[in-house]
Amino acid sequence: MSGKFFGQSLPEISVEELAQRLSSNDGSLQLMDVREPQEVNVAQIKGFVNLPLSQFDSWAEQIPTRFDPHAETLVLCHHGVRSAQMCHWLITQGFTNVKNIAGGIDAYSMQVDPSIPLY
Repeated sequence: MSGKFFGQSLPEISVEELAQRLSSNDGSLQLMDVREPQEVNVAQIKGFVNLPLSQFDSWAEQIPTRFDPHAETLVLCHHGVRSAQMCHWLITQGFTNVKNIAGGIDAYSMQVDPSIPLY
């Protein structure tokens, strides 16, 4: 399954696949959440590092040293649009295994874990 982003195919993972990967707890995943801090305060999935897109300038330079560009990297937002932007940027930075979480935390709440609040 893949989405289109500026004419390029962008790998995606479904929220069901995400839940399976999180439950296997293999520790190899890099998890990024690009929502705003106030959104994370309302609803979150354990294990994700919050990197708000609005604060891009404050964390962009840390990405190459803070994350492994060859590890599987899953990116989350509310519906999948901002995370797609982040995925595209990560690919331009040399990340080789990036996946957008299709439907974002909204879909995760509706299809996987209804205890996560909708907003």
